[in-house]
Amino acid sequence: MPLKAFMNTFAGNPLNRASERRGDEAWLAEKLEASDSLALAMWNGRPLVEKAEGGGFQLAYLPARMADKLTGGMERLLFMGLWKDTAVWAVDLEGGTDPAEGELQGLGRFEDLRQVALRLPDAEAAIAATAKQMFEWRRRHRHCAACGEPSLVVDGGWKRKCPACEAEHFPRTDPVVIMLPFHGDRCMLGRQAAWPKGMFSALAGFLEPGESIEEACARELMEEAGLTAVEVKYHSTQPWPYPSSLMIGLIAEVEDDQAAPDQTELSEVKWFTREEARRLIAGEYDGASAPGRLAIAHQLIKAWAEG
Repeated sequence: MPLKAFMNTFAGNPLNRASERRGDEAWLAEKLEASDSLALAMWNGRPLVEKAEGGGFQLAYLPARMADKLTGGMERLLFMGLWKDTAVWAVDLEGGTDPAEGELQGLGRFEDLRQVALRLPDAEAAIAATAKQMFEWRRRHRHCAACGEPSLVVDGGWKRKCPACEAEHFPRTDPVVIMLPFHGDRCMLGRQAAWPKGMFSALAGFLEPGESIEEACARELMEEAGLTAVEVKYHSTQPWPYPSSLMIGLIAEVEDDQAAPDQTELSEVKWFTREEARRLIAGEYDGASAPGRLAIAHQLIKAWAEG
């Protein structure tokens, strides 16, 4: 039975990751050279896209063979998985010169993923986010954390191994709790001074070692707004490739409405009724705004506002 879950933007990657085949170098080499294998190109974290019917975008795939020639090795290639029997790869391109004006001219253009995510098919936004997150990890972990020697890409790009001490390094995902506190019939949002004027959002913070999700939620509410959590309920999660977080969306009932911003993380807090929250996410609240539907914060506010 298909998985039933609320899917935020960047979730729902439809590829069969075929993780059991990543260690088979002969099979990967065969798939890389197959005439029907495809690759999505990323340049400095931006996916190559092309116009689609209806005014949106779609990923502009390259032949995998072409991607291999662009890189000359596995250091900048990633085996993404299978779409039915078709192997899908990703290629990581860097530098100051736009490849869409060079070797990839006429095949599409590179766009900021955050800007085009909602104009891509949901599945393709998730595929691109997976590639972006993996390439970010690989760029930040080129040396062995155990001995400092340069490490090598193995397992189709999903692992790095040190040839000196043989330590293995795997992709990391940083868990972040993001929560919407409410008391009675009002929810609370906060804002940071650096945000656009009038922008309010849910509270968030990294999960610390030794904490449960619920404990992290309670700690963040107390630290940032002086609120005591009474009950914490899970809503959904969102893979967030900036650079490699998993946003854990929560709705938390709090003991009272005596919130006080800590003036470090939050500069201001504001309470909203359900009707005000509905107008806020619709962009119809005078003097305040909320994150767009790309963000899990938007979905938390919407879920609470709609009861």
